[in-house]
Amino acid sequence: MSVAPKKPEHTTPAWPTPPPGGYTADDLDTLPDLPPHTELIDGSLVFVSPQSSFHDNTMFLLRLGLLRTVPDGLAVKGEMTIVINDQQRPEPDLIVLRAEALGNGDETRYDAADVLLAVEVVSPESRARDRETKPLKYAKAGIQHYWRVEKEDGKPVVFVFELDAETGAYTLTGTYRDQLKLSAPFDIDIDLTLAY
Repeated sequence: MSVAPKKPEHTTPAWPTPPPGGYTADDLDTLPDLPPHTELIDGSLVFVSPQSSFHDNTMFLLRLGLLRTVPDGLAVKGEMTIVINDQQRPEPDLIVLRAEALGNGDETRYDAADVLLAVEVVSPESRARDRETKPLKYAKAGIQHYWRVEKEDGKPVVFVFELDAETGAYTLTGTYRDQLKLSAPFDIDIDLTLAY
């Protein structure tokens, strides 16, 4: 008499249970075994799906372009969280921040007050967050510039926003295909077709 092989049991990861009032910005540094690039939005943990090659290529292209043009006194960082308040610690794909905010290389986050530009490359799973949730939070934090990058016919399209001082909301200042040429927050000229 043969015995049927035992089927492996499907196990669900044991995710942490949120405390009353939600998680805090400091919790992201102390909670064990969080997936890479976990964000904190409204006190809740947000886990990010694996990124596509479009996302990776676009981030690389924009980061190189920003590094090439960033003036002294500013720095470019990728996939670093920014603390907006105790319950908001999103992770933009790219940021430009004041160089004086850089530490010794051990930092895991930056203060939103030091960020001049936040960039999000939209993925299917992040569409609502990148189009609605995060821009509202970045604007409320006073981040002056926001770029939302969408995929159109396999190529990046950059929607450039600037914070309106009167309304406290972002205003679309331009939509860029093929070439991203700006004078704010500093002179920027990036050929968007290079990686495609």
